[in-house]
Amino acid sequence: MGYDKLSYINRKICGFLGLFFVLTILFTISGCAWFGGGKDDRAKMDNEPVPPEAVLTAKAMEYFQNKRYQLAEEHFQKIRDRYPFSPYAIVAELRLADCKYYRGQYQEAIPLYEDFEKLHPTNEAIPYVIFQLGSCYYNLMDTPDRDQSSTKHMIENYDRLITRYPDSPYTLEAEKRIKEGRALLAEHEWVVAQWYFRTDQPKQGVKRLENIIVFYPDTPIYPKAVKEMLKYQTVYELLKQEGSDQEATKPVISDTQRPWWKWLMPWKF
Repeated sequence: MGYDKLSYINRKICGFLGLFFVLTILFTISGCAWFGGGKDDRAKMDNEPVPPEAVLTAKAMEYFQNKRYQLAEEHFQKIRDRYPFSPYAIVAELRLADCKYYRGQYQEAIPLYEDFEKLHPTNEAIPYVIFQLGSCYYNLMDTPDRDQSSTKHMIENYDRLITRYPDSPYTLEAEKRIKEGRALLAEHEWVVAQWYFRTDQPKQGVKRLENIIVFYPDTPIYPKAVKEMLKYQTVYELLKQEGSDQEATKPVISDTQRPWWKWLMPWKF
């Protein structure tokens, strides 16, 4: 699922909620007239220091749909603080996280999405919430030479989404991003391996290459890792002859005893 389709889905969600709030407001206003309120009650409502929750929510959604996320966030915060037991507070909790997300404040959005999932585990928005959690980490991913904690968290959340909600509208995009994340983790292993080789630590470097071959055979870096493994076979044999690596004294097992992936590596650690 591309970004355009994700935006379309989000607009549909917002549109539905906006319509719901407008209808609620109309019902509330008309209800005042039905029960004898009339203009005096409406004037009184307009003069109240704290607007009714439905009106406040409608205004917040208007800001949100117009991408005025800071103003929307302020209004949603008021709803959550002033009407904590209202059904509108649930919407405010979710949209507060969304406002943080769309303002690029991913670290702040993460605990808000997590809290929503914990507090409302059966809410119909949970697939969206899990996807957004993964998306926060997706946007926090760093280059291959840096820490990959965000990449791992991204994969964990998207895997959770696919396992629990395989038919959700977010599954295809989650699968695509998992593939990107796995490729990045493999590149990270490659970068670390090269650092070990440059610092004369071939054993550790070879183990990093082994990680790529074992865990990331579906990534673009895999053929390069296999080729590098074959190159360092000679280095390993030289180390063995010089007696500089204690592990080199271990006997070499036969090909028939090796797992299939170790056929690419004619030594044993």
